[in-house]
Amino acid sequence: MGVHTQRLTLNTKGDCDVVDLTARLRDAVKASGVREGVATVFVPGSTAAVTTIEHEPGLVADLRSAFDRLVPRDLSYGHNRGGESNGHSHVRAALVGPSVSVPVLGGNPALGTWQQLVVIDFDDRARSREVIVQVVGED
Repeated sequence: MGVHTQRLTLNTKGDCDVVDLTARLRDAVKASGVREGVATVFVPGSTAAVTTIEHEPGLVADLRSAFDRLVPRDLSYGHNRGGESNGHSHVRAALVGPSVSVPVLGGNPALGTWQQLVVIDFDDRARSREVIVQVVGED
């Protein structure tokens, strides 16, 4: 049983930027040599999240619109009373969560045909983000 860790760096635009990580996940699984196991993808920080979605422009726009309705940026957030402006970013990230685990079958992430792995940066500014991919399983 092996544990293989890969750190990915990406630049995001913030403001609900949805970045497709599927190809980078596949590359990390392939580089690990794991045939059967699990890949966990985790984004450190409290204003970004990881999930799956069909990453196409219409659905990405729908997702952004849903977050604007569910957690509007212009509400009065306690976090913002200290001079911050990203209270909505923290709430949005908490709702989605910082990680996803994907089974590895036959050396590939077991994602559905229209399912892509994405990181969403909810912060109110552009950021450099780190994403950690750990693949655990039989080499």
